[in-house]
Amino acid sequence: MSDCQLYLISPPDVGGAFPGRLERALATMGADNPVAAFQLRIKDVDQHEAARLAAPLQEICAAHDVAFIVNDSVALAKRIGADGVHLGQGDGDPRDARTQLGSKAQIGVTCHSSRHLAMEAGEAGADYVAFGAFFPSTTKPSEHRPDPELLTWWSRLFEIPCVAIGGITPENCVPLVEAGADFLAVSGAVWSGEEEAAIRAFAERL
Repeated sequence: MSDCQLYLISPPDVGGAFPGRLERALATMGADNPVAAFQLRIKDVDQHEAARLAAPLQEICAAHDVAFIVNDSVALAKRIGADGVHLGQGDGDPRDARTQLGSKAQIGVTCHSSRHLAMEAGEAGADYVAFGAFFPSTTKPSEHRPDPELLTWWSRLFEIPCVAIGGITPENCVPLVEAGADFLAVSGAVWSGEEEAAIRAFAERL
C-alpha cells in the first residue's frame, strides 16, 4: 500500500446536482476513501457567486475530513475560510498568500515541469508543489510534459509533498505512484463518468 492519495479537482460547473456527486465520491469506501483534498476550480464568476457555490461543497469536505482548497484566488480562500489555496505561476507569491491566510493554510504551487520553479516555491514556503501535465488533459490543456522521473528526483531530495496532475486515470496512474507522487490530482477521470466507480478504481491502483 503506497502513501499516495487523491486530490480531487472540481469540474467547471459545481452547481445543480454536483454537491450530491461530491458527497457520493467522498462517502464511497468509508474510512478507506483515498481522497485527501478537494480543489474548487471555477472560472468567470464573481466572488460573491463563488462563495455561494463553495458553501455546500466546503461543508461536505469538512464532514469527510477532506481539505478544501481554492484555486487561484487568495481573496476567496480568505473570505470563506478555506483550508488553503492553489497558486498558478501567475497567481501571486506564496509568501503573500501565507501572510493573508495564516500559518495553518495549505498553499500549493503549480511548477509545470520545472525543478527550478519547484525549488523556488519550496523556499517561498509552499506546502506542496504540483508537476504536470503528465498526460494529455481535456480539463486544462498544457504544453508541459514532465517525465515521471521528476517526481522521483523531488521526493528523494525534499520533504515537501508533490502532486502529479494532468490526464491521470486509473489505467495510467501506477507509474506516477511508483515514481514518488504523494498525491494524484484528478478531475475528468472522476467527473466524466460514475464517480463512485472511479474512486474505487483509483483506490485499487493506490
